[in-house]
Amino acid sequence: MSLRLTSPAFDDGEPIPERYGRERENVNPPLAVGGVPADAKSLVLVVDDPDAEAVAGKVWNHWLVWNVDPDVSEIPESWSPGQNGAIEGKNDYGELGYGGPNPPDRRHRYRFRLWALDRELALVAGATRRELDAAMQGHVLAEASLSGTYDPS
Repeated sequence: MSLRLTSPAFDDGEPIPERYGRERENVNPPLAVGGVPADAKSLVLVVDDPDAEAVAGKVWNHWLVWNVDPDVSEIPESWSPGQNGAIEGKNDYGELGYGGPNPPDRRHRYRFRLWALDRELALVAGATRRELDAAMQGHVLAEASLSGTYDPS
């Protein structure tokens, strides 16, 4: 069984409901996790916008979370990772935590990416995507992704 990431709020490749946008309720959508390898010690979740590269000059990071318990089967809407021992990094809004979709020009694609790791990461809250990627290198057991679109309103 391979690692899986789904959402009861939207199907893969389909629109993300407006309420999850930065200018709306700005809360994360609920996510379901399955197929975590038995030897996983932690999970990493990243939400990013690869379509932002044309406007912002880089892939825009909306949420960075690591040291998620590998036994988790769901991440509820409006989740507070710190209550569960997970740690959040700095998104490209310059904030800790979830920063919802907010495309400046047209519909963008958002990737919800999940990695199962063979260890927990020794990163402090507020670490950047670059630091997170470097810490994960050589420790990925499996990965999964879910994508959705969001239109500016």
